Amino acid sequence: MSLDRTIGFPLLVLYGMGTMIGAGFYALSGKVAGEAGMYAPLAFGAAGLLALFSALTFAEFSSRLPHAGGSARYLEEAFGKRWLSALTGWLIITTGIVSAATLAVAMTGFVQDFVALPERPTIIALSAAMGAIAAWGIRQAVGVVVAISMVQLLTLAYVAVAALAAPDAPLEDWSALVPAVDEMAWIGIVGGGFLAFYAFIGFEDMVNLAEEVREPRRVLPRALVAAMLLTTVVYMLVSAALVLAVPPARLAEANTPLAEAVRHHGQAAIGIIGVVSILSALNSALVQIVMVARVAYGMANRGYAPAAFSIVGRRTRTPWLATILATVVIAVLAAFLELTTLARLTSAVILLVFIMVNLGLWWLKGFDRADRPSATFSLPRSVPLAGAATMLAVLAFKSIQLIGNA
Repeated sequence: MSLDRTIGFPLLVLYGMGTMIGAGFYALSGKVAGEAGMYAPLAFGAAGLLALFSALTFAEFSSRLPHAGGSARYLEEAFGKRWLSALTGWLIITTGIVSAATLAVAMTGFVQDFVALPERPTIIALSAAMGAIAAWGIRQAVGVVVAISMVQLLTLAYVAVAALAAPDAPLEDWSALVPAVDEMAWIGIVGGGFLAFYAFIGFEDMVNLAEEVREPRRVLPRALVAAMLLTTVVYMLVSAALVLAVPPARLAEANTPLAEAVRHHGQAAIGIIGVVSILSALNSALVQIVMVARVAYGMANRGYAPAAFSIVGRRTRTPWLATILATVVIAVLAAFLELTTLARLTSAVILLVFIMVNLGLWWLKGFDRADRPSATFSLPRSVPLAGAATMLAVLAFKSIQLIGNA
């Protein structure tokens, strides 16, 4: 039985924005401001440009190969190495599970700020709830992600307006956002851009819904690019409001930088930011469970994973066994293991996958044959090469940062 094609362009764009807008921006906006100062909006714009190269690569691949296997399937097509495709698929599954487990722990911490609940039972209950939503049906799961995404966008709009309307805000002139010809200013923008890049990770999960999207060869590429551009604009506008109204140094020191912009509205406003933080973590974790189940489904159909992972429920039309197993592993990891080191490795593995996918498209476009699937969305060969170079630069930056903190 096949998956259910129920997702159109608007829903997919909102889903894509939901994969990016979440806990990353809520936590990183202050750190980026600390690095780039008043030029934080430009840092987010630079990060969006970095991510766009790879988003374009995924867009072309999705038009050539609209399959649930995503990156694993793309690398098989590019290099013809089954072992490389299988390894990539399992790496993606592992990073998705670890990421979801990390988010489950973070979500539990947010909940405990409001209600004193035992940690492990809360983690298991939250993980089970997310797994149930993911197994319920793809339209339902995407609907939850989109609904929470709308709450996140409205909250960010509220934060921006509240920041600029604060009675005691030391409002800067908009011209302060334009950097002078100053080497140190641009070093800060580049450093902030590398940090801000992690607020864009998640767009790659969109391609794993390829077998549940209507007209995927046409819709997926457009939705990927639209989601990336819209997310970049949102980040730039909100970060501009933040640094215009709140000193960047104060944002950098705050655990919840967005709360600094609404503090004059009282504890209720700060509580809203806390609740949305919980929803953001839930949203991101739900996206990871959906992604892991689809990658496992696609791999099972290619013979890289147990065939049971390709079982689709008659009513739900979702890969329910893969979803349940992923949820169980996530709950166990979150409840019983220290995840800090694994979470750091997750980012490095994702960047390695990005590099390989970009190089895969670059290679494929140089050796295209008539029997290969044609692309309805085609890029110059230089674009994936630029994508690989930018991802390598981000990975090098992250490695140097970790070594410096060791």
